[in-house]
Amino acid sequence: MEERIKTEYIKRTQRDYSMSFKLGVVEEVERGELGIKAAARKYGIQSHSTVTNWLRKYGTFDWINKSQVHMPKSKDQRILELEQQIKLLEKQKNQLENQVNTADKKAIFFDIMIDIAEKEFKIPIRKKFSPEQSIVLEKKKKKQ
Repeated sequence: MEERIKTEYIKRTQRDYSMSFKLGVVEEVERGELGIKAAARKYGIQSHSTVTNWLRKYGTFDWINKSQVHMPKSKDQRILELEQQIKLLEKQKNQLENQVNTADKKAIFFDIMIDIAEKEFKIPIRKKFSPEQSIVLEKKKKKQ
């Protein structure tokens, strides 16, 4: 019975949709990533006609002449788009920072493991170049 409650469809009202949400859905449909019905299903929009109305209001398609027209965007639309881009970039920045931290921790961990292995087995694992070897390697790289 509990599972049934979780999977029930939640009816949304028109007031639930913010302007940035509408513009995002319209942009996704216009780019061809989703169809109108697929967008309605994906975002829990009551009807595909709602998405169609948004396309007519906020999209770049000229419904009278049936052609693609790039209408100038209002300042509010441009601000909303820029806010969405800022949020996306902040999210990507946080993900990249987390990846860098993870990579740093892995590098430290591997260095510690190599140090432990060198002490335990009493063999040099890291290759240590003498100054003469590094000069020879640099000359070989320059020739290639």
